[in-house]
Amino acid sequence: MTSQGLDEFAGWVEGLMRARGYDIDSPRGGGKSRIADEAGVHRAAVTRLLQRQSMPDLETMRRIAPLLGVSVRDMLIRSGRVTPEELPLAADLLPPNDWQPTMEDFARWLGVPDERLGVFVKVVNQFLEPDGEDLDDSAGVEARRTARD
Repeated sequence: MTSQGLDEFAGWVEGLMRARGYDIDSPRGGGKSRIADEAGVHRAAVTRLLQRQSMPDLETMRRIAPLLGVSVRDMLIRSGRVTPEELPLAADLLPPNDWQPTMEDFARWLGVPDERLGVFVKVVNQFLEPDGEDLDDSAGVEARRTARD
């Protein structure tokens, strides 16, 4: 971490603290102590950051982020510890909206071994059988029979 990176990060955190009403500017304002107490971290960690002496550790970031209204991901990226590509948003990892997972996909996500995949699909499909009033839907019943067999 460069001193410029630490300075930028600390400036960003200062802005967030002020925006959330923490009085970090006046010596007797108590803002540093208050945020440290509310986050459950040492006051020294907050002071060292605001004085541009050191970057907070992961646990300190994890505890301070919610108080500042930001995600830990944002703090890690702003601190320069990770890039957005190294820590993608969950939405970036989702499949396309029109993709329909198969029963086999669910089995793999759950860690079902390949040799038990067929049994898994048969058992789950038993729970997906219609209650009886839907039995006149012969196409749907036939499709479920095919999937079971």
